[in-house]
Amino acid sequence: MLRKFFTFSWVLPLAIILGLVTATSAPAHADEFSDAVQALNAKSKKQIGQAIDALVATGDERAVPVLEALLNGKLFYRKADKQVFFAEKSGKVYVLTDPVTGKEAGEATRKEAKKIGINNKLRGQLKGVLGAMTLMSPDSAKRMKAADEVFKANSPGMLPMLEKALKREDDADVRDRMTRARAAIVLEYGTDTQARIEAAKVLGDFTDPDVSALLSKVAANADDDAVKAMAQDMQVSVENRLATWAFVGNLFQGVSLGSVLLLAAVGLAITFGVMGVINMAHGEMVMLGAYTTFVVQEIFRNNFPGAFDWSLAVAVPMAFLVTGLVGIAIERGIIRWLYGRPLETLLATWGLSLILQQLIRSIFGPTNQEVGNPSWMSGAIETSTGLVLTYNRIWIIVFSLAVLVMLALIARKTMFGLQMRAVTQNRSMASSMGIRSGWVDALTFGLGSGIAGMAGVALSQIDNVSPNLGQTYIIDSFMVVVFGGVGNLWGTLVGAFSLGIVNKFLEPYAGAVLAKILVLVGIILFIQKRPRGLFALKGRAVES
Repeated sequence: MLRKFFTFSWVLPLAIILGLVTATSAPAHADEFSDAVQALNAKSKKQIGQAIDALVATGDERAVPVLEALLNGKLFYRKADKQVFFAEKSGKVYVLTDPVTGKEAGEATRKEAKKIGINNKLRGQLKGVLGAMTLMSPDSAKRMKAADEVFKANSPGMLPMLEKALKREDDADVRDRMTRARAAIVLEYGTDTQARIEAAKVLGDFTDPDVSALLSKVAANADDDAVKAMAQDMQVSVENRLATWAFVGNLFQGVSLGSVLLLAAVGLAITFGVMGVINMAHGEMVMLGAYTTFVVQEIFRNNFPGAFDWSLAVAVPMAFLVTGLVGIAIERGIIRWLYGRPLETLLATWGLSLILQQLIRSIFGPTNQEVGNPSWMSGAIETSTGLVLTYNRIWIIVFSLAVLVMLALIARKTMFGLQMRAVTQNRSMASSMGIRSGWVDALTFGLGSGIAGMAGVALSQIDNVSPNLGQTYIIDSFMVVVFGGVGNLWGTLVGAFSLGIVNKFLEPYAGAVLAKILVLVGIILFIQKRPRGLFALKGRAVES
C-alpha cells in the first residue's frame, strides 16, 4: 500500500508537468497564423510580401478575410502595441476586431491606429493569392476569375495549388483559363527546357494581348535559346491572330459610326433630294429628338420606374411626331417662301438652328442631360482577344437598317411615296397631273425631320445630350448625302457605311481630326469625277 502511494506520488506530478509542457507547446502551431498576421505590420513592402506568402502557407481559412482587408485598406495596426486588427470606421473612431479570434477589441482614434499601406506590386500579389485560394470554389465563375488573377500575378508559389485545382476541374472553359495560368508560370519560372517549350506552345493557342506580352518578355529575356525561339514563334502567331481580331473590331466600329451617320443623314437625303433645300437646321431636329427622349425618360423615372426599359419604345414615335410637326411648321412657315433661292434658304435655316439651340438652352439649360440605357442596351460582348461589341452600338446598327427599310417601303409601296418620287423626278409634270406638290414638299420635309428625330433617340444612347448635339453631325450628314447621291436611299446607305469604315481605319494612323480631313479631301476629289455621287437619281428634272 505504501509502495503504491509513493508510486502515485511521483507519477501524478510527472503527469502534471507533461501536461503543462504539452499545453505550452500546443499553441506553437496555433500561433503560426497569429504570427503571420502580425508580420503584416512590417517596415518594408518586401517584408509585407513575404508575410503574405507566409500567411497563405499556413493554409488557414481565416487568411482570406485578412488578405481581403489588406487589399481593401481595412487592415490597421494599433500604435501602442503594434497589434494588427480589422478596422471599420464608425464616426470619428475605428472599431477594431481581432483577426485571429474574430472578437471586438475596442475602439481607436485616427491618432491611435494606422492603416497598413500597400503598393501596386503588393496589390497584384494579393489578387493573385486570393485568386489561388478560391480555385477550389464550387462556383465556376469564381474559379474562372481566380484563374485569371493567378495568370496576372504569375507567381511560382501558386503552381502547386493550381495543379491541384486542374486535376479536379471539369468545366472546359475554366480548365482552359487554369491551363493558361499554369503554362505562364512554367514558361517564365520553369527549369526544364522541354516543359517550357510545351508551355510556350500551349500559350500560343490563346489569342490574348496579355499572352503576347508574356511571350515577348520571355523571348527577350530567356537564357535558353530553344525556349527563346519557341516564344518568338508563338508570339508572332498570337500577334497575327490579334491583328485579325483588331481588323474585325475596327470594322465593327466603322459600321457603328456608319449607322450613326446613316441615321443622321437619311432624313437630310429625303429633304435635300426632293426639294433641293440645304437645311442647316437638320442637326437641330436630331437634337430635338434627343431631348424628347430625355423628357420621356424623366416621365418614366418619376411615374413608372419599373417600366423604364420601355421608355425608348415610347420615345421613338414621340420623337418622330414632335420633330415631324416641327419640320412641317418650318417648311410651311419659312422654306416654301424661299424655293429657288438656295443661298437665302441656307442662311434662314442656319439662323433657325441658332434659335432652336438657344430655345433648348433656355428650357433645359446649357449642360448635358442624363439619358439612360435600358437594361437590354447595357453591357457588351467581350472576348479575350480585346474585341468589345457594345449592345447599344449593335442595337443602333439594327435600328438604322430598320429605319432605312421602313423608308424604302414608304417610298415604294405607298401613294405618298409614289407622289414624292414623281415630284423628285419632274416637279412640273407632277403638278400638271394633279399632285399637290406643295403639300408633298411639306410632308416630305416633315418625314425627313421625323427621321432626324428618331436618329436623336439613337444618338442619345451613345452621345451627350446637349444643345450642340446636332452640330456634331450636320457636316458629316451632308458629306454622306453628296457622296452617296442626292435623294438616293441606297446611296445614303453605301455612303454612310463607306465613310464610317474608312474613317475608323484611318484614325489609328492619322488621328481623328486628320482622318476627317482626309475623308473630306477624298470626297472632293471623288465629286470632281462624279458630281451626282455614287448613285445619281434619274429623271428629266434631276438630269436637266
